[in-house]
Amino acid sequence: MVDEKRPRRRRVNGEASRLKILDATAEVAAERGYEGTSIALVSKKCGLPASSIYWHFEDKDALVAAVIERSFEAWLSAWSIPNGGTARERIREMLTQIAKALLDSPDFLRLGLMLALERRPTEARARTMFLAVRDDAARRVDHALREFAPGISDAAAKLLTTYAIAGADGLFIAKEIEGDCVDLLELFDLHAHMLFDAVMRLSGQESGEL
Repeated sequence: MVDEKRPRRRRVNGEASRLKILDATAEVAAERGYEGTSIALVSKKCGLPASSIYWHFEDKDALVAAVIERSFEAWLSAWSIPNGGTARERIREMLTQIAKALLDSPDFLRLGLMLALERRPTEARARTMFLAVRDDAARRVDHALREFAPGISDAAAKLLTTYAIAGADGLFIAKEIEGDCVDLLELFDLHAHMLFDAVMRLSGQESGEL
């Protein structure tokens, strides 16, 4: 008699192995960066043979791209545009959610920023993936800012979106460099107030509580 559960068990085991590989890759890449990451090191970290890694991923580049994509999706699902309250309160709440999500799922930004600053003759898929998810994040931030300030011009929205993301990048880097002595949530709260004031100024509104 054919075991009807076997295909399902194989799929479950395959997904468990894939997640184990991604977790190991994130750890190795956090310690060694993109260049220092290798299939051999990932294999050693996760305890699975290199053949298992290649069964799931074509090469190191595809593997790191998958880590970035998974981390970004986890980060993205952890924050939303708050309902109710003043614009300042809503911006503060949104940026608090974003900061907490970065603390929980930092891999896409940590690895992505490393790759974004590199210039290679051949574009790495992992870098392309990061730039794509960054564009997605920018669209969502732009959408949020337009909710806080309806009627804001496209030029002002683009400027504010760039400012919001660049500020978040800088705060994340400060946390990565200085470690536990940096309170990322406190810094993002300050960033929220500054972003609110910028939104009000560029939208031509009074810097009051809307």
